[in-house]
Amino acid sequence: MTRKFVLMTDTGCDLPEEYYAQHDIVRVRLGFTLDGVTYGGEDGAEMDDKHFYELLRGGAMPKTFQITPAQAEAQMEPFMQEGKDILILSFSSGLSGTFESYLSAAKELSARYPAAKVRVVDSLCASLGQGLLVDYVVKKADEGASLDEAADYAEDLKGHICHFFTVDDLFHLKRGGRVSGATAVVGKMLGIKPVLYVDDAGHLIAIGKAMGRKKSLAALVDKMTELQELGKDDPVFISHGDCQADVDYLIGLIKNRFGAREIFVNMIGSVIGTHSGAGTVALFFKGRHR
Repeated sequence: MTRKFVLMTDTGCDLPEEYYAQHDIVRVRLGFTLDGVTYGGEDGAEMDDKHFYELLRGGAMPKTFQITPAQAEAQMEPFMQEGKDILILSFSSGLSGTFESYLSAAKELSARYPAAKVRVVDSLCASLGQGLLVDYVVKKADEGASLDEAADYAEDLKGHICHFFTVDDLFHLKRGGRVSGATAVVGKMLGIKPVLYVDDAGHLIAIGKAMGRKKSLAALVDKMTELQELGKDDPVFISHGDCQADVDYLIGLIKNRFGAREIFVNMIGSVIGTHSGAGTVALFFKGRHR
């Protein structure tokens, strides 16, 4: 069935490039700077995620940037000129100003092209949590949903997209102000691994800690057991900061507890990875609530 509107999102969702092409999604590239070079965005250089994490492990200190309203306009205007409606699923406003840039651009362009309608949904999600929301909305749109039906569906669903993750190294969370310097030092000495989630406001919150890597991964599955509301066709998404062996261990835990089900895995991109660091493992699923 022909989709009734243009679906747009940004690379904060950590979906692979082939996903956008396969599902006819317009993606807006977020980016970062490192050593005076801009990567990502619309005109920046490219960097392979594997190489990005090699640099992080070597002490690189990238800095991310959000898109500007002008950059958002440049993505949206060609479609609105043609009278096409747009649904935008944005990276969480709790973690970035990107949502506000979309809103500003939508207001400006709607005045210029009143025949075209824009709905901007603040996903309040990040990484493959945002990607999971996109995946659900893609399926809804392809069933024939209108712009408003798909946007309302996204608004209702986003509070049920659960995000739980753990990191191997507290340095990047300390750098971003998520944990104190003392906590980071003690955590490294004792092998303490934090367990975190993204709350209803789209903010990153620490909710617990585990002694050692395997226990922290098991804690993610414990949270899934507590909150999941999964039908047989509901997928589970996992993203990671270049640590496939840990992902394989996590998948084993999930299958042991829940049996066979669709599990989608992709690496955390550079924008999220700048703040979470190498060795992050994140688990996303539909739940009763976050």
